[in-house]
Amino acid sequence: MYDVVIIGGGIQGVGIAQAAAARGHKTLLLEQSELASGTSSKSSKLIHGGLRYLENAQFSLVKECLHERTLLLKNAPDLVTLKPFFIPVYKNTSRRPSTLFTGLALYGLLTGFQKSARFSRLKKMEWSSLDGLTSQNLQSVFQYWDAQTDDQLLTRAVMASASELGAEHLTNAKFVSATADNNAWKISYQQNNTCKEILSLSLVNTAGPWIKQVLEKITPHPPANAVELVKGSHIILNGRLEKGIYYLEAPQDKRAVFVMPWYGKTLIGTTEETFTGDPACVSASQTEKKYLVDTFKHYFPEHRQWEIEQSFAGIRVLPANGGSAFSKPRETMIKIGNSNSPPLLSIYGGKLTVYRATAEQAMNQLEKALPHRKNLADTAKLKLNSVE
Repeated sequence: MYDVVIIGGGIQGVGIAQAAAARGHKTLLLEQSELASGTSSKSSKLIHGGLRYLENAQFSLVKECLHERTLLLKNAPDLVTLKPFFIPVYKNTSRRPSTLFTGLALYGLLTGFQKSARFSRLKKMEWSSLDGLTSQNLQSVFQYWDAQTDDQLLTRAVMASASELGAEHLTNAKFVSATADNNAWKISYQQNNTCKEILSLSLVNTAGPWIKQVLEKITPHPPANAVELVKGSHIILNGRLEKGIYYLEAPQDKRAVFVMPWYGKTLIGTTEETFTGDPACVSASQTEKKYLVDTFKHYFPEHRQWEIEQSFAGIRVLPANGGSAFSKPRETMIKIGNSNSPPLLSIYGGKLTVYRATAEQAMNQLEKALPHRKNLADTAKLKLNSVE
């Protein structure tokens, strides 16, 4: 009998596995493929406060992100590192220097004015050192600091930390069904063409874009939130920028696009468009690739000869509340299942940066119905080491 069984081995799932194990609970994670095989290996690779979320007045989310960034910089220095970010402002850039200055100052305020929140305005003589960034109609360049990570390695490191605390995980273990059985869940999963059953006092659904498919296999059938699947695509070019990460405004629609060094290449992303297909078959479309290439060439005309070497796409789960994908809220939603069933939580959305905080919030909900166990560790203080 487990205390907690988690469906889905992305960053949210392994984060909850770590938090549950740290609180002394017998924990099992089931992943249908490999750890971080879905969205958690297809992000923009950033551990950041979300500067653009200030535009939508998501102050609490930005503050939480900056707090978690601070913890990760301390606890995972080999996996999460500060990088210089550059925001160029051109004659036709929609976000004017005064707006950016206010946003960056607020960014600093929300960190408590830590050193990592410092920012500056580059002198004009420094513009020529910015990797060939076009200076035509350039009016100003801001430089600030945020963090970058390898999302797949970070996910594996968190699961390794959970395992050290006693959590178990199974890969290539496909969830089949869960049925309420008195005060527990009877859970079936398939591994190596063999169907197996286990019991758990609680169940957590962190299946990402498969979240609704998992809910449909649970009896009694729990309510589901209205959501949209939003695809974000990235490309990798066969050249490298050296100076840092560029936070650009796509000329086509004024969306934010990041251009960054990545393992000796250049990573560019992301797009945002509604997705209705099979999450297992998601890929970057030719239209998205062109959009990202055109954005890059617009700002870095000296590197127009660089070609796409690789592309990938991931899917985010966002509220179905109308409006554009770009303007939708990014806060994580934790949905509780039927009150007359054993504890069930579903995690909708979730940002890479705040996975630990989300896990702690989820466990605060679950522990009300779980047996008391002796705490083994505090996740805010656990070191994370790279696992190859």
